[in-house]
Amino acid sequence: MSAESRAGGPPRRPKGSRGVPLPLLVPALLGLAFLLVPLIALLLRTPWRGLPEQLTSPGVWEALRLSLICATAATALSLVLGVPLAWLLARTEFPGRGLVRALVTLPLVLPPVVGGVALLLALGRNGVVGRWLDAWFGITLPFTTTGVVLAETFVAMPFLVISVEGTLRAADPRYEEAATTLGASRFTAFRRVTLPLIAPGVAAGAVLAWARALGEFGATITFAGNFPGRTQTMPLAVYLALQNDPAAAIALSLVLLTVSIAVLAGLRDRWMRAT
Repeated sequence: MSAESRAGGPPRRPKGSRGVPLPLLVPALLGLAFLLVPLIALLLRTPWRGLPEQLTSPGVWEALRLSLICATAATALSLVLGVPLAWLLARTEFPGRGLVRALVTLPLVLPPVVGGVALLLALGRNGVVGRWLDAWFGITLPFTTTGVVLAETFVAMPFLVISVEGTLRAADPRYEEAATTLGASRFTAFRRVTLPLIAPGVAAGAVLAWARALGEFGATITFAGNFPGRTQTMPLAVYLALQNDPAAAIALSLVLLTVSIAVLAGLRDRWMRAT
């Protein structure tokens, strides 16, 4: 018996698999191939020689620029609204909190096109809220760049809220309580104590939200349309280019793939700490 076993320590994990059952190995390899082959095909069919020309063409660059601006704005709006919402769900007790949490996460499973329709019914010119925005302030949101930001925020903010709420639940609330007993207000305790503690979770949620906003398609095309230079983001440009210029569609798809890989690489350390 080893010293670690006599001391009651946890047994070590085996370094390699020992006799993987064939009924598990075969579908696992098929699933891996199903996920990887389309990505490999994208890389193989990429027109590498003409890639710089494709990426520097005016239409592609405009879509790239608009996508980056809108995704960043949507992430900023998600931070302003989502972090307080996550704190409310994690730190306070109120009737119907479970229902509120379910509604907050609903956009994760809601078809994006349905989300776009819901945004139209709420913020459209004749929508529940949009009619008053138009009548009182002359603000029209659909089919504008602002509409793109709102559509991306709608589908991306739940990623941020879930990440920050989980981090808040893991953080020890006694630090906040100690700060309040020393005379700090609840907001000061949150700003000076809690926020630095949960900063990694906020950063991870912001990155996920940014990546989700960058790749948003359904809600954007439904609520904001597909107008080059105003609402045509990268996913919309890919869809349009696939019909007329497949090489440009592949180039834009490669950019989105690169961003996704960068996001996964950036979050790898955070995920690996949980394993």
